[in-house]
Formats: sequence, C-alpha cells, structure tokens
Amino acid sequence: METDPFLVEIKKKLAAKEERYLGSYAARSVDAVRRYPETLEGHRPSFAVDTDRILHSRAYTRYIDKTQVFYMIKNDHITHRVLHVQLVSKIARTIGRVLSLNEDLIEAVALGHDIGHPPFGHDGEKILHTLCVEHGLPSFQHNLQSVRFLEQIEKKGAGVNLTLQTLDGILCHDGEVHNRKLAPEVRGSFAVFDQKMIQKAENPAMSLIPMTLEGCVVRFADTVSYIGRDIEDAIELGLVKRSDIPQRPRLVLGETNGTIVHNLVTDLIRNSREGAVSFSREISEALLELKKFNYERIYLNPRIKKNEEKIKICYATLFCAYYDEIGGQRVKSTFFSDFINKMKPDYVSGTYPAAIVCDFIAGMTDDYFLNQASLLGCDIPQKK
Repeated sequence: METDPFLVEIKKKLAAKEERYLGSYAARSVDAVRRYPETLEGHRPSFAVDTDRILHSRAYTRYIDKTQVFYMIKNDHITHRVLHVQLVSKIARTIGRVLSLNEDLIEAVALGHDIGHPPFGHDGEKILHTLCVEHGLPSFQHNLQSVRFLEQIEKKGAGVNLTLQTLDGILCHDGEVHNRKLAPEVRGSFAVFDQKMIQKAENPAMSLIPMTLEGCVVRFADTVSYIGRDIEDAIELGLVKRSDIPQRPRLVLGETNGTIVHNLVTDLIRNSREGAVSFSREISEALLELKKFNYERIYLNPRIKKNEEKIKICYATLFCAYYDEIGGQRVKSTFFSDFINKMKPDYVSGTYPAAIVCDFIAGMTDDYFLNQASLLGCDIPQKK
C-alpha cells in the first residue's frame, strides 16, 4: 500500500509537538520499536496505536467481568478490574502530564497491565500457578500472561505487535512491590525484554525495573489507584470501619480514597525529579503501613476467602478436563469450539497442551469460568 503524504504530514506535526512539550526524560513516539516492523503509515503516534490495539483486543473486552479483589459478591458498586485499569490510567496520566511525560505510552501501559489476570483475582492467580507447575509449566504470573495474550494469543495467535516500550511497562508494572523511588533502566531491546521474561518466569521474586519513566509512573499509579479504593470497597462490605485505619496513615494520607489519592499524587509530583519517580520518606512509610493494614484486614480476611476452596476445586476440574480433551482430541467440546479451533495452526502445534489449557482458563471471565465448571458438575459458589 502506498504511503499517504497527508497522513505522513500529520504524524510529523504530532512528533514536532511532542518535542515542544515532552521533558528530556520522556519517551518519544519516534523512538518506538515494534518486534515486527510495519510499513502502513497512519496519522497516530506509535503509542497511541498501542492504546487502540489494546482497547480493541478481545482480552480487554473481558475485563468487564474480572475480579479485582472481592468475588462472588452481589454489589454493583464494588470495583472490577476494568475500573481499576481505568483509574490507573487516569492517575498515571495526571502525574505524567505534570512531569511532561508521554501520556500515550502511559495510557497504553495502564490499560494493558492487568490483561493477563485470570478469574477471581490474585486468588485465581495463585491457584493457576500451582496447576501450571504441577503440569510442568513455568510459574503463572499475570504480568507475564498479559504480555503473552498481547503477543501470542490475540488475533488467533498472531498478536497485536505492540511496541517494546508498552510491553516492557506491562511486564514491569508490579504495584505489589513497595518502592520509595524508582528510576528506569533505559537499556532496552527485544533481546533484553525476552530475557526479562525468561528470568521472571524462572524466578517470580525477581524485581523488574521498567525501561521508561512512563512505565515507572504506571507502577506507582497502580498502587495509588487500589490502596484507598480497596478500603472503600471493604467498608462498603462491612469488613472494616474507617476508624480501623491505622493512625499514622490516617493522619498523613487521609481516611477516604479521594484524599489518599490526592495526597499520594501530590507527593509524587513534588518529589519526582531528575529522571526518577519518588515519594517522600514520610509518605512512603505511611503508605507501606497502609499496605500492611490492607493485607492483614482485607486481602487475608477469612470472610472473603470462604469460597476459595470451591474455586480451587473448579480450577483443578477445568484444567484436568481440558487437558484430557486435548489428549483425546475431543474436537466437539466447548474447549475446542470456543478456543482451539479459533486459533491459528502454528499456535496449536507449537504450544504445549498444558499451556493451551492455561491460556484458555486465564482468559475466562468469572461468570464464564463458573458456567464451564457447572457443566462439569462442580459445586460452584453462589454470589451473596
């Protein structure tokens, strides 16, 4: 296809505009690198194209019914993962705008960072990890799976060919890790990225550092977006009271989600300079204490774990059943009709059966998972 001069001119003007408003540490769209070079020229900058490809992916559509923290709950006001990634995007773009960073890259990383989460949040992730290891696969980690979905599963196995900068930010987004300060490791190539993927799969405890400052901002925004929101959800469900929030975090950060977000973002903006994102010591220590509170009183609360055993049995049942269906070539099964038959032959022939099973289950929404488990005779939990 011939290049359209009109579109080329628009792209040049947008690149020139970037040079006027982006800071010295910001990622430039002209420096974006794709694993497979593309010749089709459009008017959009490369990272904006990434955002659109993520938004139009099938995996993004399934965010709508993916657990954030609380599952099997009849309450329309509890955060689901689709809202979480939107909040991360908004918060990160606010920080990025003040720091003169590339908001297109920030948005792409933020919207894609959790796309690999399996049904039922981190509980589902731990269960699927155990099943993968039992079947000879590397550890299951949702950030690795996010990259896998976008590179190897979308478009029937062809992937959507995102830029290295976006994929790296998604891989390195881990908001569970507590950092007071984070500066990018600017050394980056697909060879380095692929090595990061391998090393992280072999060592889940390995700490990864994004290659861009935009990726660092998203990592901090991930924490900022969930820490207070999870408290609000827990209060809504009667798991904690606002007065339960420890004194120092309450005094330093506030006791409502809005106040907590405002104070954390303001502190980041005030203390981030010279190519690094940073909290002040006081805010960082208060945030760490609030994280510990959330883990002890919310994430490990027995009241939200009461369905975990049933979910675990459902996971094991589905995994074993689908694994057997591949071995028996039961081509009329739901597994084949809904997934395997829709993938390119190269994906099917080049992927271990257990990995195909993992990909299918990890991509499920909560409701689809429960429906499939019910068809196999599982005693599924009921929303209350």
